[in-house]
Amino acid sequence: MDQPIERINLIYRLAPRRHDSHKGDFGRVLIVGGSRGMVGAVALASNAALRGGAGLVTFAAPETVQLHAAVLCPCATSIPLACQTDGELAERSVQQVLQAVGACDVLAVGPGLGVGPGQQRLLGALLGQDKPLVVDADGLNNLAAIADWPSRVRCPLILTPHPGEFARLGGRNVQDIQADRQGAVLASVGQWRQGTGDRHPLVVALKGAATVVTDGRLIYINTTGNPGMATGGSGDVLTGLVAAMLGQGLAPFEATCLGVHCHGRSGDLAAEKLGHVSLIATDLLEYLPAATREIVG
Repeated sequence: MDQPIERINLIYRLAPRRHDSHKGDFGRVLIVGGSRGMVGAVALASNAALRGGAGLVTFAAPETVQLHAAVLCPCATSIPLACQTDGELAERSVQQVLQAVGACDVLAVGPGLGVGPGQQRLLGALLGQDKPLVVDADGLNNLAAIADWPSRVRCPLILTPHPGEFARLGGRNVQDIQADRQGAVLASVGQWRQGTGDRHPLVVALKGAATVVTDGRLIYINTTGNPGMATGGSGDVLTGLVAAMLGQGLAPFEATCLGVHCHGRSGDLAAEKLGHVSLIATDLLEYLPAATREIVG
């Protein structure tokens, strides 16, 4: 018999930091993304992970764009991934990322990654490792192209799709999803959990007004955020935030709820000063310190 769904209203919190803390205490986050034409995405996610409290952040990007992204994110280290002359990731990039996985606590993949065989090969390999994995943006689009992807999952997995990405991933119609957001995401999570054998945590955050977060047993409906956040790069900031929460020791469902709440709260604080029309994703980074102060203790 299916377990009843429990609605969660309380927002999880981060513990205050000890005076003798060091950067290794707050998570080592590895973010994989970036491509020609989408250099800023991986930098936004990396900066958000740092602003969200991650102790150490490394991003891996194609060698053709790695230095450009590094200029936008001076507090992160970076790895240049081998790629072909057309920018497509080379086969060697898979081993480069898997080698870096050993030194991290949390992975995020997708911001600005692009779609193609190389990216799908890399994502397939990351599904088989055991560190918590956040998948967003082109990570989701590549995931949708991997046949029977749930059977390949060997790690705690967090998916953060907007309705279009969710539709591609689950073979559903966007209009139907929007007509019953909670029902749609619960149905898909139940199906995907069956495909994974329910061996590992699987959390989905269906983004949009009143973002829905669920692991198939618990459900949280977010109340922060505003229309000004409907702007390019906003989702990349959320990717980094969720990864940062995972790195600080929260469980996948808790980390996703808190990341979504804090993301929306930073947008609300930004909108109070800037309005909805002119708000851009880098404004979220500017207001994240005020938002994170509210979730400690």
